[in-house]
Amino acid sequence: VNGNQERGWNDPPQFSYGLQTAAQGGPKRTPLNKRVPPPQLTGSPCPVPGAFPSLTVPMTPPTNPLAPPPCSMNTPPRPCPVAAPPLGGMMMMAATPPPPFPVVEHTDSASSQSESEPDVDDVVTLLNWALTACRPTVKKQVCNDVAKRLKLFEDMWKSGKLSLPVRRRMNGLVQELKSCNWDAADEIHRALIVDHVNEVSQWMVGVKRLIAETRNLNPDLLHTPEVDQSLDTSSTANSD
Repeated sequence: VNGNQERGWNDPPQFSYGLQTAAQGGPKRTPLNKRVPPPQLTGSPCPVPGAFPSLTVPMTPPTNPLAPPPCSMNTPPRPCPVAAPPLGGMMMMAATPPPPFPVVEHTDSASSQSESEPDVDDVVTLLNWALTACRPTVKKQVCNDVAKRLKLFEDMWKSGKLSLPVRRRMNGLVQELKSCNWDAADEIHRALIVDHVNEVSQWMVGVKRLIAETRNLNPDLLHTPEVDQSLDTSSTANSD
């Protein structure tokens, strides 16, 4: 009868040990949980700690005394020396003084104008000229009060109670008043109150009222014969 006489048809199969060992000797699969070392650029295997050869060249005395000393691979390069500027040059730079600023020379006319003393009579004359122009249309009581303030201003000027800046600004104020520059005259009056309130507080009220009333006048009233005569009379009195 054909077939295997030692095994039956329903016996379990037998595995060959040789086949198993042959299979184990073949190519193995890489375990998924094993870390793969990074590839080396030079293709050399991963270095082992403690296996580095000594890079320091033994310090043996050179046979040639004029030859430079041997260099070590682990010695860092020395920085290039930077030449310092000569000390004498720095001292010369520090000792050289800066160039002087140009001096602006003022002309004699400008200096004489800034240092000139305003004339109290000229200032009072222009104030009285404006007051004379206001009398035909402004109440008598108001004009009399303004006249008292102007008289106080004149007395303080002549007694030396007004500083030079106040006297100069009042001279500029009456010039603007004569030229009908009401805004400029009012601006000077405000500056005097802010900067010199102790000197001008007693009489500046009259000057302020005079500026306001003159502004409201008809321009023709500023050049009537009576108003022009007040200027001529004051000028004649000042010359005498």
